[in-house]
Amino acid sequence: MPEVRLPGNLVDLFPGTPRRLELAGGNVQELLASLDARVPGMHDRLLTTGPEIREHIRVFVDGRQADLATPVGPESVVHVIPAVSGG
Repeated sequence: MPEVRLPGNLVDLFPGTPRRLELAGGNVQELLASLDARVPGMHDRLLTTGPEIREHIRVFVDGRQADLATPVGPESVVHVIPAVSGG
């Protein structure tokens, strides 16, 4: 199963959530649905109602930036990363 790696500041909002989870899904959207089923409320933190990935969140599959339709293989590593900005 694909492995999803979450940032500490996100898992802090959901006590008891591990930073690494193995979840089912053939693409990013399915994987994030599996994440929300395991950690209710995660969907609202990561996706808009569109659904689209929120503008301050980046998802990478095997090191490449991804969108919801990006395929995820059984050995894929998926990182969810909050965007950093400032000045």
